[in-house]
Amino acid sequence: MLVTLGLVALAVFAIDQIAKHLVTTSLTLGEDVRVLGDVLILHYVKNPGAAFSLASGSTWIFSIIAACVVVAVIWFARRIRSSAWALFFGLLLGGTLGNLFDRLFREPSFGLGHVVDFLYTPWLLPAIYNIADIAICSAMAIFVVLSLRGVNLDGTRTTKASEAAAKAEAEEPAVHDSEPRTGA
Repeated sequence: MLVTLGLVALAVFAIDQIAKHLVTTSLTLGEDVRVLGDVLILHYVKNPGAAFSLASGSTWIFSIIAACVVVAVIWFARRIRSSAWALFFGLLLGGTLGNLFDRLFREPSFGLGHVVDFLYTPWLLPAIYNIADIAICSAMAIFVVLSLRGVNLDGTRTTKASEAAAKAEAEEPAVHDSEPRTGA
């Protein structure tokens, strides 16, 4: 599963960075290119904050959070035995690394860089985003599905019946031998 996780993360990171390179070298800041009319518009912006440009000026905080996410994914990676969880962690890692790379190495300075956003779908979201953001949101959707279905990192499933049985077993008092003891 580590190979799956790694390949997914590498693919997401590479596609994200290549797309951002093409945008930054082909478009001017603020330029619109209608790819599919009003369905998909390329609109180059530099985002100093989080999603929807929230918390602008707190880039260093997001850099630290992203670094912590990377460490957490690496720590959990050794426990993964499910291809679905490998996909989740691969998407999360690739997307996080894509935006972290921007924060670390793009203008204005190390650790304070702006994330390059360029995808605008006004009919769907009132935000401009990038490939890394899509990967992170997709990972979160997979997380919700896996959690609701009770899929563990090792691929086993936890059902409500097994949870109830485990809870009942934990609450059940220990049964002692009811036979009176006689001295010999």
